[in-house]
Amino acid sequence: MKEWFALYVRAKHEFITNGELQKKNIETFLPSVKRLRQWADRKKLIDSPLFPGYVFVHVPPSNGEFLNVVKTRGAVNFVVGNPGHPTPIPREEISSLSILVEYGEEFDIYPNLREGDQIRVKRGPLKGAEGILLKKERPYMLYVNINLLGRSVGIRIHSDDIEYS
Repeated sequence: MKEWFALYVRAKHEFITNGELQKKNIETFLPSVKRLRQWADRKKLIDSPLFPGYVFVHVPPSNGEFLNVVKTRGAVNFVVGNPGHPTPIPREEISSLSILVEYGEEFDIYPNLREGDQIRVKRGPLKGAEGILLKKERPYMLYVNINLLGRSVGIRIHSDDIEYS
């Protein structure tokens, strides 16, 4: 009987590995969301993995199947609880995640991020600056207070541009 497993993949290889697994007729699930990316000359909504670095695979729990999956381009290893034994993911969790992604509405990718949390800007002109989350206006937009020269500067920033500090 097949079970769902989380496969850790090389950085920025989620879509490549997913495609290679599908070529091997392995059932996969790669939840993705549209995220706003900014380049010097334009902004564009692109598909980004909801869980960077991971692809879910639906295979029988056997060493042969595990080896076939891990030998796929971009694959690193399965997420394991006990060494040498990939940890199955309950079917209900994959179903719930699938429903959430298919719903198509924006959802909060940082549900545990709360007002008052310490954050760090990871992109843009304020890269490296640290601040405090003041307000979550919409699921993807945040107001951050950053202290510069002893004065507070409030900025509105996209959640993709921050990380916990």
